[in-house]
Amino acid sequence: MTRKTYNIGVEMTMEVMGGKWKPVILCHLRHGAKRPSDLKRLIPDISQKMLTQELRELEKINIIDRKVYNQVPPKVVYSLSDYGETLGPVLDSLCTWGTNHINNLQKAGYDITLREE
Repeated sequence: MTRKTYNIGVEMTMEVMGGKWKPVILCHLRHGAKRPSDLKRLIPDISQKMLTQELRELEKINIIDRKVYNQVPPKVVYSLSDYGETLGPVLDSLCTWGTNHINNLQKAGYDITLREE
């Protein structure tokens, strides 16, 4: 395995949950297990290919769990793993800050809307 050095812990945090879609997926899973179709409905701007890719990456590093039910048609459900649950305070802080920032922008006259789950 190749050795990797980080200069500050937030670099690893951003590597794990950085990008446009991973934090959004994780915040939705924070509210409970979801099927891929549920996530696609909740995140309409994500492509199916990107959703699948992000879910696979998060599963590979044990942030989320994937449960496959043996039925026809197959049913797949994603949830935060026990380890992924440790991101809860980080996700809560990000969501709270974002909501507060939207409120501040609205007060400043920006035409911006927050659609809650």
